Amino acid sequence: MNTFLPRRSARRLAALTATTAAIAGTLFLSTSADASNDPGAGTRAAGAASTTTAANANAGAITLPPTHAGFDYQIGGAYAPPTGVRVVTRDHGATPAPGLYNICYVNAFQAQPKAEGDWPADLLLRRSDGSIVYDGKWKEALLDLRTPDKRTAVAAKVNALVDECASKGFQAVEPDNYDSYTRSEGLLTDDNARDYITLLSAHAHRRGLAIAQKNTSDLAEHRTALGLDFAVAEECGEWKECNDYTKYFGNNVIVIEYTAKGMANACSKWGGQLSIVRRDLDVSPIGAGKYLRKTC
Repeated sequence: MNTFLPRRSARRLAALTATTAAIAGTLFLSTSADASNDPGAGTRAAGAASTTTAANANAGAITLPPTHAGFDYQIGGAYAPPTGVRVVTRDHGATPAPGLYNICYVNAFQAQPKAEGDWPADLLLRRSDGSIVYDGKWKEALLDLRTPDKRTAVAAKVNALVDECASKGFQAVEPDNYDSYTRSEGLLTDDNARDYITLLSAHAHRRGLAIAQKNTSDLAEHRTALGLDFAVAEECGEWKECNDYTKYFGNNVIVIEYTAKGMANACSKWGGQLSIVRRDLDVSPIGAGKYLRKTC
């Protein structure tokens, strides 16, 4: 299991480690507001049209996490959830916690550290000289999402991980590194990220899973058109961004803070509405590392 550290929003150009690349497909439900603000909306709608019927057939089976509920973030290692926890996020390689709402964490936009060999060479984002572009702080190779063919190929490769989440009994998926385009040296765009995540959400919906927008508050306004059901926001209290998520997701926002300051701000303003937890930087399991978990 890798060490996990917090990722801030795209606006802050931050980064977080993940666990394994994952997730594919999307239920594409565009609105006139999204279309008017999004020049690429027509392209995304056309690309997703063939999957809409299948996704709608499963839409009734999708359950969102309860709002303002006890939450625990266990991506650094699974353990028995503390009393009062109703929602938990665990790595896709872990087993869901019995009787709770379980979110499956996957690294969807970047390769794991030192795992470039797990990906075809042409699916790793490369500069004109052929060198790979890395999320420098976390040493994760970015995946190449610049063309429809590449996006489809990346999505196809990670489908198995989402299928694994569904087969294990998770109710939702949390695809990380949506904001990787901000670390791509200008090679990727937010349109590339949105086109790709529509593929991810369709596959999740076909498997009866809800799908989260992880961080990337700058793109929250597109959540309906992209088929994103709820938000997972790291350090929105720290950076005073929680409103950027609630504006579009309502109370369907899960907040993870890593500092006392961020936790205090999140709890004072959103403690009565959102699911909020403070974890240690390594997201350690109980009895390991510098385990810390606090609630409002």
